[in-house]
Amino acid sequence: MYHYVRPEPDDLPYFRYLHVEDFKSQLDWLDETYGFVSRGDFENALMTREPVPGAVLTFDDGVHDHYHHVFPELKRRGLWGVFYVPTGIYQTRTLLDVHRIHLLIGRHGGMEALDALQAVVEDHMLVDKDNAAFRSNTYRFQDNDEATNEVKRVLNYYISYEHRCSVLTEVLAALNGHRGNGFDGFYLSLEQMQEMADAGMVIGSHSVSHPVFSKLEVDDQWREIDHSFSFLEEVLAEPVRTFCYPYGGFHNFTDDTQQLLKKRGCRFAFNVEPRDIEAQDLADHPMALPRYDCNMLRFGRASMGRERPVESAPL
Repeated sequence: MYHYVRPEPDDLPYFRYLHVEDFKSQLDWLDETYGFVSRGDFENALMTREPVPGAVLTFDDGVHDHYHHVFPELKRRGLWGVFYVPTGIYQTRTLLDVHRIHLLIGRHGGMEALDALQAVVEDHMLVDKDNAAFRSNTYRFQDNDEATNEVKRVLNYYISYEHRCSVLTEVLAALNGHRGNGFDGFYLSLEQMQEMADAGMVIGSHSVSHPVFSKLEVDDQWREIDHSFSFLEEVLAEPVRTFCYPYGGFHNFTDDTQQLLKKRGCRFAFNVEPRDIEAQDLADHPMALPRYDCNMLRFGRASMGRERPVESAPL
């Protein structure tokens, strides 16, 4: 699982990303150590329920990195990948809150962001602050300082969706002054998605608005799933019904979510659970296939600002 893959950003000293050169090194290492599963073999494994050896590459959030830096490298190597896109951005033409949070922390760091957040947020807004799973199971595998983790927990998990957008806007205004919404050039365009699909990449759903599904009523979960698939079916020539859960981890979705995906005809969905896919997963849990975060593997440690990471050890 990958998110941002890019050269070092100019104005985001605390931004977490995988440097494109480390991405290339990790692909070399994966190829030498495990090899890659072809798209045909992966689709056959889904049908036969028998896993095949090798790596499958997935990319979340539909950011422009995936077209400008990932796609050319996969084509050069004759590889394919699954790219999960949150579809609501193409109607609203604004950044998702999850990405505004990344940019907030990337520009100011966890401590400054937390101070600004505490000056704005009120206790009654934090409707899920006592959720033990949200407190203990989130960001366990990320190399963040505690202030950064707290900002992300408050804004991604604890706060009600009724208040999150306005609170985040107030925090950003206090720290950044008035800026544009930053939408242009941040995400894949529809034309880029179709070009990638034509070249053998799979474009899947990452919901409409990237919510924590376990925070939603069942009807709202259905709308996120159904509308996102409907959009992709309208804009892509040959869409593949596949899904990955925003944020990932079993605390982020429910049994209802998996049943709704099956109802909508989803072929497979990815969770975030760091282990290999086994035959039982393909047979009994195709709506929650495990996958590793790239940061857990060799050459995958996130860069921050202008500091390149020291090579991390393999699992």
